[in-house]
Amino acid sequence: LDARARSHAATAAHAPIAAPSILSADFTRLPEALAILDAERDWIHCDVMDHQFVPNLTLGPIVVSAVRRLTRAFVDVHLMVVQPEGMVAAFRDAGADEIIVHLEASDDPGQALARVRTTGARAGLAIKPETPLPPYLEALPRCDIALVMTVEPGRGGQPFIPGSPKRIAAVRQAIDRGGLDCLLGVDGGIGPDTAKIAAEAGADTFIAGHSIYRTPDPAESLREIRRAVLPA
Repeated sequence: LDARARSHAATAAHAPIAAPSILSADFTRLPEALAILDAERDWIHCDVMDHQFVPNLTLGPIVVSAVRRLTRAFVDVHLMVVQPEGMVAAFRDAGADEIIVHLEASDDPGQALARVRTTGARAGLAIKPETPLPPYLEALPRCDIALVMTVEPGRGGQPFIPGSPKRIAAVRQAIDRGGLDCLLGVDGGIGPDTAKIAAEAGADTFIAGHSIYRTPDPAESLREIRRAVLPA
């Protein structure tokens, strides 16, 4: 099996996954930033922002295509954009293995998830910290990954919102109650300590940017997050 196939197998087993966010890396040293990954168990996370859904503008398919050429790891694309349906095909063609859309960004989130699936990518649904959970929980059967934002999306380096574990636990209960084959990711303010808190609440996929790439030793910082979420 190639690395992406092994990543799919890992997700099926719900082994803890660490997903460094490339947005926090030094783009002039992209090969080195990707070299810290263990392609058999880590993902690379690509944050796409459109300056409409969130107040920032970041990368597009051309960067995802470069990432795809530089790594065998699983490529996870997070679309923080309005009406994401129109961008799905371009990011899949660029090499995304999984595409996450936002509940709040689409008139019909279920249709957006279906659009992702038609491309052959895994489909995920993200939710902002202040959005009520009930409509989100209803959509979980259509998801390969549920992504609970633990900061307000749009800017890196924010602190983990203290009330996040309660929301993570509620999503975990819904996944387990429904017997769903769905990962539970967290994104925002994630480092070793908060990853451990999120894991205890039920998360199994941990997206981290500043706490990995804005440190003197990104590879060791990634290992620290892995150690924090491994079962005792």
